[in-house]
Amino acid sequence: MGGESKLLIVLKIIQGLIAVGVIVSIVMQSGRAAGLGAIAGGAETLFGRKKNMDAFFNKLTIGLGIAFMVISLTIAVVQ
Repeated sequence: MGGESKLLIVLKIIQGLIAVGVIVSIVMQSGRAAGLGAIAGGAETLFGRKKNMDAFFNKLTIGLGIAFMVISLTIAVVQ
């Protein structure tokens, strides 16, 4: 990997994991038209999770988005 420091490699791995987390948290939200969140299907009614889980995934998406921006800025500074 050329001259990349171990810190930079670790930050890039963390950034990749956060990116996957953002994608998953967005897909799991039901949205206005139920979008891909409908994949959970019957689980919503079985566990009564619709309102609570949507609020959780909304907050998770915001937190992961902020973390992604911070990691991206940190990578830019370290490089």
